[in-house]
Amino acid sequence: MNKDRYLTLCDQMGQEPVEEKCPPDFEDFPLVLQQAIEVFNRLGDRVIADIGYLGKDYTSLDLHMQVVGVTDKETFLEALVRLDASMIKRSADQMKKARDKIKTK
Repeated sequence: MNKDRYLTLCDQMGQEPVEEKCPPDFEDFPLVLQQAIEVFNRLGDRVIADIGYLGKDYTSLDLHMQVVGVTDKETFLEALVRLDASMIKRSADQMKKARDKIKTK
């Protein structure tokens, strides 16, 4: 659900939107996080069939950072690492579920 959909739903139900429940839009994030998300999506994925997603390919990271104009490198890199860790965990969980499903058959 995005912010527009949430606001439309509240309007249809005749309820006042609750700020804490309203999902953020991309523009609601600080610039450095927007930059991290944008660069994260541009970087290539490292994937192995039997293992899954291993993380992003950071060989072109410096170029992407220059292109989007990153100034707060520390926060940018922290956000990038957290995004990558989240995707790695998600991939591992999906692979585990798939293996478990195969075992039960």
